[in-house]
Amino acid sequence: MGNETLERLQATIRQRRDATADKSYTRQLLDGGPARCAKKLGEEAVETVIAAVHQDDAALKAEAADLIYHLLVLLEARDIAFADVLAVLDARTAKSGVEEKASRGA
Repeated sequence: MGNETLERLQATIRQRRDATADKSYTRQLLDGGPARCAKKLGEEAVETVIAAVHQDDAALKAEAADLIYHLLVLLEARDIAFADVLAVLDARTAKSGVEEKASRGA
């Protein structure tokens, strides 16, 4: 599990570009463009926060999964590879969090 799961999900999302909208929710989101995908990601982020504060672990896990899925859909809508996001994370983890945040302001 881990990166392989995310890579498989990203590949599935990419393949859904070729599906018909009546058969694929992912295709419906992608057809709405980045704005629709971003709106849905925002909704999922709020639901994740609510689950974290007011619901049980199972609800938080489910909402976190939805959040990750919708993030990957948004990245696909903007034609950004998940590997590029991972590269940014890799670069950030080379420093402490305090150092990394300070370097962004410079």
